[in-house]
Amino acid sequence: MSEAVVGVGMPDGWQRLWAPHRMEYLSGENRPLSGNDVACPFCDIPKLSDEEGLIVFRGADAYVVMNLYPYNAGHLLICAYRHIADLTDLTDAERNEIFSLTAHAMKVLRKVSNAAGFNLGMNQGAISGAGVAAHIHQHVVPRWGGDANFMPIIGQTKVLPQLLTKTRSDLAAAWNTI
Repeated sequence: MSEAVVGVGMPDGWQRLWAPHRMEYLSGENRPLSGNDVACPFCDIPKLSDEEGLIVFRGADAYVVMNLYPYNAGHLLICAYRHIADLTDLTDAERNEIFSLTAHAMKVLRKVSNAAGFNLGMNQGAISGAGVAAHIHQHVVPRWGGDANFMPIIGQTKVLPQLLTKTRSDLAAAWNTI
């Protein structure tokens, strides 16, 4: 039996979903990495309207925004307004508000999308995996039973069932009802 040689673009039985925007992000597009001149997105987002910036809620010292590169539908970021990198450099008010908004975000995500669990995370420093290490932010990633299927594991692709603008609208509408 001879092996079939499959050429570029030739069918081989695999379905492929492409997410080329992800490679640009991984390569540094729109990220303030050393060596590029990109401004801090977390400093720029609050200057936009809520809809344009995908902001769900604005607090006194921190705000809640949709993640443009979500791990799951409803992936939120809780960002301090102040451009600061380290948890230990936050004021008590900033730290308290970030954690208060994190808890409230969990309640809202449970109400809006029936999230069954959460991954919460704050990567401190580029070496720890922070994509925007210079500006502190807390990840709130909703989880559901079976949400980690073959797509991200084998296909290295995440399927999100809703546009970020619709998710932002639903979460913002529910924010003050809880």
